[in-house]
Amino acid sequence: MAALAISGGAMLGTADRAAAESPVGVNASTEATLLGSIDSEMALDQVTSVSQLSDVQPTDWAFQALQSLVERYGCIAGYPDGTFKGNRPLSRYEFAAGLNACLDRINDLIKAATDPLATKEDLRKLQKLQEEFAAELAALRGRVDSLEARTSELEANQFSTTTKLSGQVIFGMQGGTLTGDDSDDSGAENVTFSQRTRLLLVTSFTGKDKLFTRLESNSVRSPLNDVTGLTNLSYGNGSDTNFRLTFLAYEFPLSDRATAIVGQDLLLEDAHPVHTPLYGGGNGAISAFADLNPIYRQPTYGGAGIRWRASDNFTVAALYSAGNSASPDEGRGLFDGSYSASVSLNYTSSDDRFSAGLLYAHSYYSRVDRPFNVLGGSGTKNTFNLFKGDSFDSDNIGFQTQYRFSEHFGMHGFFGYTWADSLNNDDANADILTWGVGFTFPDLGKEGSMGALTVGQPPTVVNADGVDEDDNTPILVEAMYKFALNDNIYLTPGVVAVFDANDNGDTAVMGVLRTEFKF
Repeated sequence: MAALAISGGAMLGTADRAAAESPVGVNASTEATLLGSIDSEMALDQVTSVSQLSDVQPTDWAFQALQSLVERYGCIAGYPDGTFKGNRPLSRYEFAAGLNACLDRINDLIKAATDPLATKEDLRKLQKLQEEFAAELAALRGRVDSLEARTSELEANQFSTTTKLSGQVIFGMQGGTLTGDDSDDSGAENVTFSQRTRLLLVTSFTGKDKLFTRLESNSVRSPLNDVTGLTNLSYGNGSDTNFRLTFLAYEFPLSDRATAIVGQDLLLEDAHPVHTPLYGGGNGAISAFADLNPIYRQPTYGGAGIRWRASDNFTVAALYSAGNSASPDEGRGLFDGSYSASVSLNYTSSDDRFSAGLLYAHSYYSRVDRPFNVLGGSGTKNTFNLFKGDSFDSDNIGFQTQYRFSEHFGMHGFFGYTWADSLNNDDANADILTWGVGFTFPDLGKEGSMGALTVGQPPTVVNADGVDEDDNTPILVEAMYKFALNDNIYLTPGVVAVFDANDNGDTAVMGVLRTEFKF
């Protein structure tokens, strides 16, 4: 069936043509008769079901009469490609929409007394068409009135014209155990149930910029948090059930190819691409280690970053962020305290199947901020409070990549290395190594679901002078399956095992059942 696009009185489609009959002026009584007829027909209550109505064929008198009005008064705009397609049959409601447009158009011409003036013959055609399609015209007007009422209600009750609200609620049930000949932590077998709730407000003032405001309540902790830091969870490491502001940033374009971001609680991943399908802030990997390369976990808080698309395939990003930018105390602030300055070069293939990035970060840890957990506390015990309260700096490199072999299988990996040097003891330094390999299975079992397996080495002190070095190599294995109940609810069971968790042969095992709600 042909669908007509209505111009609403504007002459957007078919051009006006010379009238076949001489136009005549319309006096007040004729105008009143026409307008009264329209009003009376619009007031009818009876509506016939579309299924009981026949189509209007191009050979019908009504079709030809309306077509002549369209050609004379330009009251139907036609299709987006500029064609009218007047040789196709119409449903009676489609025909009524076209007729209603012509009624509005001719009424406007009568009121304005401008060319082309309506002829008596055209007015008679309109009168007859109104009588034949009275029910459809009434139904059309009723639908328009209903739509206008709903639109008005939405406008009156909308949250904001510039701000969008989204939310995420995570319920997590976690249980863990630490086993081994040297383990004295038999009490670390509690099962916990916790939550993380996030409310995100995204405001745009120009249509191209974004102001992010995130509120969060988080009671999630790893059940093995007291015995090893290698099982930290990706969706939280907090104990505060009160809502607080956890992210505030403003992103805006500098040019067609460059975007800047400035704000509080900026992380490296807010400026640098991460090149992993498991990064998700709670809807990706289970463990913090499998979430993204630990090299990204530098001392950050407030600062600014930029991302520049150098070409269709290459992106350069940079970020400066201070660990205590809001504090005026000595040894803190934007430039006097802990900070991280980073830059990355990133590549993405034209078909989006392959991407890779090389990241460099220089970080300074002020002794005022002790204890210092290098790489966000995601490594072994020896990476915690590495230089026993001394200030130190570090140079960090990270390489991360991913490749999607097919729609249902992908592989990713990362490598990170840190050189850390004490600023209070020239003889104290440490090298820290981390790496990981992951496999993902999108749409496994159901569209929107995903299976994943990750194997890797959490941050480990592999070479040191003046500080403790790890004698053994911990290996973390994570297996998870995110099942999509629907587009807004996901259920994720998973297991995380860390072999040689505390450099003494212990094995940490944690089971998780995570439920995510998005709205």
